Formats: sequence, structure tokens, C-alpha cells
Amino acid sequence: MIEIRDTGETGLLEIRMKAPVTDGDYRETLIPAIDAAIAAGDRLRLLAVIEAGLSDFTLGAVLQDARTGIKHWHGFDRVAIVSDNASITRTVGAVSVFMPCPVATFATGATEEARRWLRESLGSIQREDLGGGVLWLRFRGKLDAAAYENAIGDLNRFFETHAAPRLLIDLRDFDGWQGLGALRDHFFLVRGHASRVRRAAVVGDAGWQAMAVQIGKRAFGLDARHFAADDFDAAKAWLVA
Repeated sequence: MIEIRDTGETGLLEIRMKAPVTDGDYRETLIPAIDAAIAAGDRLRLLAVIEAGLSDFTLGAVLQDARTGIKHWHGFDRVAIVSDNASITRTVGAVSVFMPCPVATFATGATEEARRWLRESLGSIQREDLGGGVLWLRFRGKLDAAAYENAIGDLNRFFETHAAPRLLIDLRDFDGWQGLGALRDHFFLVRGHASRVRRAAVVGDAGWQAMAVQIGKRAFGLDARHFAADDFDAAKAWLVA
């Protein structure tokens, strides 16, 4: 059985799944609700409280679940799963890395926390023009696709008005990407502007960052260097040298 809860908010849908869950529940209840919610708000944040285990979903329900996900692949903005079933949370964790949106799991007693997570802002990309063609990009928190959407306009304008910009990429407070959608947008952003960057200084202490700089240098021909978090001033000095 699938129950729909009216949140009164456009773009936010809450559902409750109880055993057994059949393909008829998907066809008659869930799919129409998702279709209507996405039509009304374009992008959907979904809270699913699952009071069932994997064995409580019929084969038809599993197939309908896959079809629904494919149909609305880019319609979901964020998904929160509330469940105490270990098989459910493991499965969600395994497939979440392939989702184009952030997906998080919560214990049954943390439903309000899940609601807050759906409503709150995640990471952000802060921009500051330091003058002389130097742009300070500060990546904070865990970025989703919306963070890139919010930043892309300012970034494009900066690149349009500077022939050979230099970037100070500050990753000291960066916690990674939420979903493949954000990672895809990051790649497109880098690929779209990399050829015009005169220099790029990457600041942060995560081990992968130095490797990413080396990959960027080879893939895009960037004049780039990695600096430890404590060497922020040295990174700025290198950019303008």
C-alpha cells in the first residue's frame, strides 16, 4: 500500500509505503502523484517513509519503480528515504551514487530531520572578484546541481569580461558532490571555461585535490598548482606573479 501525504507545498511530496507494495499501488497512486507534482513544480523533492522490506515489494512493483525512476530521471531535485530496514538502506546506498540528485537515508525516528534536509540549502559556490582578473571561487559544503545553477550566470559574465582570468579555487570547506547531477555540472563547467583560464590555484587539504590538479593540467592544458589549506596567501601571490 502507498499513501500520499499532502504537504501543501509545491515541489514537495511525501509518501508512505506499507507492506505489501504492488505494481497496482505504483500505477494507481504513486505515479499519478509524481506526475502531478513534477508538472506543478518542475522539480520534485520526495520524502518516502518505507514501512516494508524488500521482500514486501512484488516483482511488478520493482519493475514499476525502475520505470518511474527512468521516466522522471531529471525530475527529482532531492530524495529522502526513511526506513529502519537494513536491506532497504543498503540498496538505496548502492544505487544513490548513480542518481542525478542527492539521496539520503534516515532512521524511522528521524522523519522530521529528513523533512528539514529536504527543505534546507546544501552547499554553495561563493564568488568574489579580487580584481586584476582574479576570481575567488569558494566551494562550501556538499554541492548539488542547484548550486551550479545558481553560480553559472555570474561565472559566465566574469569569463565574458576577462580575456585571461585567473582562478583561486578554495576547497577548504568543500565536502564533495551530492549525486551525479552535480558532478556532471562540475565537469561541464570546467570543460566549458578551462581553455580560457590563465592560471588556477587550488587550495585544500583533501588527498584527491592534488591529483585532480595534475589531471586538469594534462586534460585541459591548465597552468595550475595545488596549495595546502595553510598556504592560502601563497596561492593568491602565485596567481598574480
